[in-house]
Amino acid sequence: MELIKKNIHMDRTKCRGNSQLTLEEDINIPDSKPDVVAVIYEKGQIQIEEVKPTEDHVNIRGRLLFSVLYQTREEGEKLVCLEGKIPFEEQLYMEGVKASDAVTVKAELEDLNVCVINSRKLSVQSLFNLKGRVEELYDEEAPVDIYFEESGTPLEYRKVKMELAQIAIQKNDIFRVREEITLPQNHPNIFHVIWDSVTLEDVECKPLAENISIQGDLRVFVLYEGEGENTPISTFETLIPFSGTVECHGCRDDLIGDITYSIGHKELEPKPDFDGEERMLGLELVLDISIKLYEEEEVEMISDVYGVSKEVETVNQETNLKQLLMRIDGKYKVTDRLKVKDPEARVLQLLYSEGSLQIDSKSITSEGIHIEGTLSVQILYITGDDGAPYNCLKGSIPYEYTLEVPGITPMDSFSLRGNVGQLQAVMIDSEEMDVKAVLTFQAVVFRNLPVQLISDIKIAELDTEKVNDLPGMVVYVVRPEDNLWNIGKRYYVSVEKIKEVNELTSDEIKPGDKLLIVKGT
Repeated sequence: MELIKKNIHMDRTKCRGNSQLTLEEDINIPDSKPDVVAVIYEKGQIQIEEVKPTEDHVNIRGRLLFSVLYQTREEGEKLVCLEGKIPFEEQLYMEGVKASDAVTVKAELEDLNVCVINSRKLSVQSLFNLKGRVEELYDEEAPVDIYFEESGTPLEYRKVKMELAQIAIQKNDIFRVREEITLPQNHPNIFHVIWDSVTLEDVECKPLAENISIQGDLRVFVLYEGEGENTPISTFETLIPFSGTVECHGCRDDLIGDITYSIGHKELEPKPDFDGEERMLGLELVLDISIKLYEEEEVEMISDVYGVSKEVETVNQETNLKQLLMRIDGKYKVTDRLKVKDPEARVLQLLYSEGSLQIDSKSITSEGIHIEGTLSVQILYITGDDGAPYNCLKGSIPYEYTLEVPGITPMDSFSLRGNVGQLQAVMIDSEEMDVKAVLTFQAVVFRNLPVQLISDIKIAELDTEKVNDLPGMVVYVVRPEDNLWNIGKRYYVSVEKIKEVNELTSDEIKPGDKLLIVKGT
């Protein structure tokens, strides 16, 4: 006799660890840059350079890349951009990690604050989270049939059908975007780019045959100094659609995708047009793509075995299998009003607004996945003060949203990501702005199925004394918890024989039914 098994391809998180860090450093203004009067705008990014796992720990080396837009009063200049980097090293505790493990570390910048110490020195303070995890692929062996070398079936076994989600493809890749952007006719030529920003909106990734389809929008903003004397600082903003594919061998359009993306590298530089004038922007962007694709398969596996003419013992192994519960998208609109605190920095004209989404907590409730966090907003604007013509309004808008997932339980698992889309800031008056945004959330939810997989079957001769103690014939009254299977198992009688003796056409029985059980049948 041989137990025939089928490999179920699974993935799981082996171990994980989190750490919150603060970086604080004083930055001197280079001699080539003019004095600082006030910081207008700042942005930052945590870049991971090296990840080295050891026993129960991961050594992480990286740096904070920051950009600061500041105001100066020097002749011929109003706004200046200063870029810099602050290195860091951190040891992250991750119980169970080994030196041979592939550790993924994600960094989330929670807060960045740049203050003026004096006209030649800035204080840069940041708070960020490091999240490390090790994911591993493994196989579970599910028993699907029994092969008997000799004729006759000494065993009774039953099967159960389960809809399972198996990992089909897991890989990392990159997607390149190259665009040439031409300035409108009413904009001056570019002399010098002071500040730029490129953000992603409405990105959608879909599995296709042998490819992953990627499409979305790039929101590009440029603050630049135009050519010619007395040319005011100009701004340009546009939305650029992009689309393409990433090769993915074995991919099919019926697979379920759990695909994440982030901007890994960006270059935005002025370029001459056909007339030799600086009226174009060359954009090169690299998206880091993390691809996980699942396939659903109905597997009919053996759930229990007993013997009629033999004593049977099963060796069981406890494990968890996964079933796709839902892949769901949700949108939540947030709105708030932000007020200018400094009466001297009143709003004359809005230039640019940008938001970043932070998920502070996520939990499973009876309705679905409950999400809480904040939307951090920065709005660049022109003031009515000639001495300080530019300023930035910052604000945090709290949100609370439930992504509805019918039937979800606390034992289930999910992956969640969120993005900011359609952010708009509108002047109400010179002191107040109305901010609206659409937050988008995507989740892949799995039902965890704890099961006992039969790994082996041991067969021995019947215990004669035990069998002799059973009555030769009995009228059995069905109880609420009974079925034909457990009745047959109790009396060493096959299910088919019980049905034959009692002239049953199906396996259905109900409490109170009387069944004739004859030993030896």
